[in-house]
Amino acid sequence: MNRRSNLLPLLLMLALPALALAQKMADPTRPPATLAAPDSEAAASDSAPTGPRLQSILIGRAPGGRRLAVIDGATVRAGAKVGDAILDRINDNSVVLRRGKNLETLTLFPKPAEAADPTGKTK
Repeated sequence: MNRRSNLLPLLLMLALPALALAQKMADPTRPPATLAAPDSEAAASDSAPTGPRLQSILIGRAPGGRRLAVIDGATVRAGAKVGDAILDRINDNSVVLRRGKNLETLTLFPKPAEAADPTGKTK
């Protein structure tokens, strides 16, 4: 028994340097702080979408199969309400929303603003 009681303090003394060297590790997948928190409210409002956002289009395989669109997390069919608009058409890569007489097209992969032609002509 005496031998075991002498061994315990020795083990504790050997473990203490290892505990002292332990450090909190940084998460390598965490984005830099400059990206996580925008510098100003203006920068945050510039990157936020202003209207409804088209996330996905689901088209049935059969000819004339059903078409669904996922807009702002909600799955909708043609003719259904999306906020204050009606989903008018579901195309292969875009949808058309109708607000009264106004039509708004949402595309899955919109062109970046810097690539768009300011005259409105397509290249």
